[in-house]
Amino acid sequence: MEIKVLGPGCAKCGEAEKIMKAAVEEAGVAATIEKVSDFQQIAKFGVFSTPAVVIDGQIKCVGKVPSKAEALGWLAG
Repeated sequence: MEIKVLGPGCAKCGEAEKIMKAAVEEAGVAATIEKVSDFQQIAKFGVFSTPAVVIDGQIKCVGKVPSKAEALGWLAG
């Protein structure tokens, strides 16, 4: 599983990354988490509001920090 947290490095983006790491650990899934802060890379996803979370190429949330429950739901499939 490949998870990307998109954002320039603001506090909310950091929080989104922390929540995704905690959710991966709790769910026990094998996943890589990548922080993407380059605006050109972020724009390639069609995302213009951050933070955003992309899992295996699918955009899961844009413009908000996900809750841990949301993140666990995404990881469960």
